[in-house]
Amino acid sequence: MTFKSVLFTAAFAALATTAYAQKKAPAPAAPPKPAAPAAPTAADWRTPNPDDVLVVDTNKGRIIVEMVPEVAPMWTARMRELALEHFYDGHTFFRVIEDFMDQTGDPENKGTGGSTKPDVRAEFIFRRGPDMPFALAVDQSVAEVGFVKALPVTTQSMMLAPMTRDGKISGYGLFCQGVMGAARGESEDSANSQFFFMRAHYPALDRRYTAWGRVISGQDVVRAIKVGEPVPDPQDKMERLRLLSDIPEKDRPKIRVINPAGQWFKAEIARAQAAAGANFTACDVNIPVEVK
Repeated sequence: MTFKSVLFTAAFAALATTAYAQKKAPAPAAPPKPAAPAAPTAADWRTPNPDDVLVVDTNKGRIIVEMVPEVAPMWTARMRELALEHFYDGHTFFRVIEDFMDQTGDPENKGTGGSTKPDVRAEFIFRRGPDMPFALAVDQSVAEVGFVKALPVTTQSMMLAPMTRDGKISGYGLFCQGVMGAARGESEDSANSQFFFMRAHYPALDRRYTAWGRVISGQDVVRAIKVGEPVPDPQDKMERLRLLSDIPEKDRPKIRVINPAGQWFKAEIARAQAAAGANFTACDVNIPVEVK
């Protein structure tokens, strides 16, 4: 046997041994799933302002929405105004797209109508100051992703605030599942009375529509609304839309929402980040609510 043959035979044997070892080696165990945080304590809850909560009774069930005037003061003022006038009672969901949104709020129930009030200017971007309640989820150096109450948002880094004239930075709402949007026409400043509930995360709407609140209870009802563009008759409808503060105390649901400034929420963000890895978004974060 030549010297070259010996080398080849030895190399082949070593390769075969390595391949056999790799074949027999057990697959590495999957990393354990991050545990859910312990049950929230009393300090981890907050009670929303009843003037900022909408109770929407539909033929499919009840939806509860928390408005966030900090990011859309003009639109939330319009919603309060129309809710107190019972403007929305009986309006149908006339445009409903699976894995997108449920649109309503048109007295003509077809997407061409509105209230007699003037249109509301676009609030796609808001200004965040140091006094705005904000819970950080991800620090991206030049940007910060987090929550204003239950609404997921992205803003510039607060380190830029001292360089601006008003001491604030710009931000915008993220159209995650359950987020509320103000519908509009081609003009950015044409929102009037129509609005929509997000059935799923749809980032193409970010910075193009006003995000003004989020469903805190009843997302299953949002998903149960009949789909169609247009929706075939009979369309599902809002039987009543009321401010929580406008409901008599004896009939008013008692609501509390997890506090984004609390320790439980910080632990939930960490769990969601570990579970999603590089694909994490603020939409992955669970926001518990209790309704009694």
